[in-house]
Amino acid sequence: MPDPSGFLKHKRQLPARRPVPLRLRDWGEVYPPAPDALTKEQATRCMDCGIPFCHDGCPLGNRIPDWNDLVRTGAWHAASESLHATNNFPEFTGRLCPAPCEAACVLGIGDDPVSIKLVEVEIANHAFDGGMVRPRPAPERSGRSVAVIGSGPAGLAAAQQLARAGHDVTVYERDDAIGGLLRYGIPDFKLEKRVIDARLLQMEAEGVAFVTGCNVGVDVTMAQLRERHDAVLLACGALKGRDTPETPGRRLRGVHLAMDHLVGSNRVVAGLQDSAPIEATGKHVIIIGGGDTAADCLGVAHRQGAASVTQLDIYPEPPASRDEERDPWPTWPKVLLSYPAHEEGGDRLFAVAVQEFVPAADDPTRLGAIRVAEVQVEKHDGRRVVTVRRGTERDLPADLVLLAIGFEGTDAHKLLGQVGLATRGTVDCGHDWQTSVPGVFVAGDMHRGASLIVWAIAEGRAAAAAIHSYLGGAGSLPAPVVPSSRPLSVLR
Repeated sequence: MPDPSGFLKHKRQLPARRPVPLRLRDWGEVYPPAPDALTKEQATRCMDCGIPFCHDGCPLGNRIPDWNDLVRTGAWHAASESLHATNNFPEFTGRLCPAPCEAACVLGIGDDPVSIKLVEVEIANHAFDGGMVRPRPAPERSGRSVAVIGSGPAGLAAAQQLARAGHDVTVYERDDAIGGLLRYGIPDFKLEKRVIDARLLQMEAEGVAFVTGCNVGVDVTMAQLRERHDAVLLACGALKGRDTPETPGRRLRGVHLAMDHLVGSNRVVAGLQDSAPIEATGKHVIIIGGGDTAADCLGVAHRQGAASVTQLDIYPEPPASRDEERDPWPTWPKVLLSYPAHEEGGDRLFAVAVQEFVPAADDPTRLGAIRVAEVQVEKHDGRRVVTVRRGTERDLPADLVLLAIGFEGTDAHKLLGQVGLATRGTVDCGHDWQTSVPGVFVAGDMHRGASLIVWAIAEGRAAAAAIHSYLGGAGSLPAPVVPSSRPLSVLR
């Protein structure tokens, strides 16, 4: 039984972040491990509601009240078993997920919601530190093989599920290391790469084979993969960054897509190169965009020693708390999101848009400033209309601009063309996760568009269940989600 008065005894609390002056000197994770006493206290706030809306908020259907109560009583091993039953990688989601489960928490109606994400990551930490994360190889092999293209959370989740079902699984990754955006797109201050490596050791022991430096469609064709394997899963992500080619001055030196900045920085931190091709050191940096990627660039710019950093958002500043009329519980609230990087410095400007990238006075090929103006954003017939407030134009000094304005969809057009799959940025599939090409399946951002890590894992698990059935596997694998009849929009 949960403690029915736990939320009355304890207020919501998160572990203290590492001090800003200290963490800006390295790339270590911002949050240190939470003390057990704090984690148990926060788990005690869970009421084990009769209708736990947190289940609906989580695409994975995590058994949140169950493992909250197990943590409350110190049953860490049982909590790990319960958590891993629905989530292959809680060490990733506990660090990176924006926690839609917390937005749906019943306690959030009249109080601060349960710190679900904190409890989740500490269960994962205990599982690894306590030796609970052990290989679970299949007792028998099926004799069937699957190729998984892409090693992000969707591909890895599918690979692990299929390997545990007895299939021979090979993951193909075009980068030089496994992990997809987890590896080179997420800064270490959010996810140290030792966390990825620890999980990969388990997967290798379970029989998953990894092939890196293999660009499917170039180094190996889809026809060759289909000949080698009984089924193919496309999990290549949605990595084509959104650009602003129509903005005057876009081709000036100093204007870059955000992911180019993040990938180069991560490779330096990993010791793979001495310097990043895009450095913020000593520069006036402008970050265009208000989401996760923009905040990642902000934290990287601070650690690289930028002279100043300004983040621009085209939308007005959101409220600090939920608007019950516009975003009633348990929907996701449109509130101001402040990341740890924001307490490290920098300015934020809202309801502004770039009108022009201005060349430097001494070099017409190099960026020197950006011209911004205040704007009003409205929706007409479902389309976004941006109106510039005339007379509000002004210039901001800028040596480096990072475009963090979202993703247009997959960039894996060559391999898709080899099997005749068309894409409008995403790849469609049926309710069995199979594309129009027999034996070729799709999951994750490549199907859904750029989305949350929990959705990627959920789709990977569901696609694995469909592939297992397609291969004639006995029994069934967990399948938490059903794909839409057509891909969802890449960006809301």
